[in-house]
Amino acid sequence: MHKQITSPQNSYIKELIQLKEKSRLRKKTATFLIEGLREISLALKGNYTIKTLLIDVSIFDINLIDSLLENKNDTVEIIEISKNVYKKLALRTTTEGILAVAKTKKLNLDSLTFKTKNPLILVAEAPEKPGNIGALLRTVDAAGLDAVLIANPKTDMYNPNIIRSSVGCIFTTQIATGSTSEIIQFLKDNNINMYGAALTASVAYQTVNYTKPTAIIVGTEATGLTDEWLLNTTQNIIIPMKGEIDSMNVSVSAAIIIFEAIRQRNLK
Repeated sequence: MHKQITSPQNSYIKELIQLKEKSRLRKKTATFLIEGLREISLALKGNYTIKTLLIDVSIFDINLIDSLLENKNDTVEIIEISKNVYKKLALRTTTEGILAVAKTKKLNLDSLTFKTKNPLILVAEAPEKPGNIGALLRTVDAAGLDAVLIANPKTDMYNPNIIRSSVGCIFTTQIATGSTSEIIQFLKDNNINMYGAALTASVAYQTVNYTKPTAIIVGTEATGLTDEWLLNTTQNIIIPMKGEIDSMNVSVSAAIIIFEAIRQRNLK
C-alpha cells in the first residue's frame, strides 16, 4: 500500500510547489521536479537519482511503475496523489499523471568526460529564455554532440520550463556550467578550437574546418557574444543572410553551424 496525499495544503506538497517555482530552493535541497513519463525515463537513463514518484492514479496506470523503475523499486518512494494535488504540481495542461522528485547533478566542468579525442561541443553564453535553452538542448541531442557548456547562466538548468521545452534532452546530454573565463580556460586546456558566431572579424561559417576538436559558441540574440569571447576565439564565423534582418533564433543559428560541422566530419 502506497502513501496517499489528497490535500494541496499538505506541507510536503507545499514544499514541492516551492521547489517548482524557486531556483533557490532547488539549489539548497539539491532536488528538482520532473514531469512526464518520457522525461522521467530519460532522467533514469541519464543516471539521475529519483527519490520519489508522485502518481495520480486516475490518469496514470500504476502497473507501469515496475517497468519504469526496473531494479530501483526499493529505493524510490511512491506516493499516490489526488487530481487536485497533481494540478498544483504539474506545468502542462496535457496531463500524464506522473511526477518525480530527483537529485540534481553538480554540472561542473571537471566532471566532463569525452568518449572521443575529437569532441564537438556547443557553448551558449548567458542564455536567458528557458525555451531557447530547451531548443538548444534538443538540437544538441539530435546532433549527438559530446557536451553543451552554458557560460554565465542566467537561470538554473533544473528550471521546470527548461526540462519541459527540452522534452527531457537535458538528461541525454553532458552539460556543464561555468563563467565565460572558466569555460575559455577549459577549452584552451583541452586544445579545443573555438568558433564564435559573431558579426565582427568573421568569415562565412561553411569556410571553416570543424574536423578537429571544436567548440561552437553562440551568444544571445540581443547582444551577441561578449568581448571576452571575441578576443579568445580561434575564428569568428557568420551565417550569411539575405533578408532585411540580421538575426535568427539562437537555436536555429546553432543548428545550422552544428550540422555543417557534422557534414564535414562525415566526409573524413
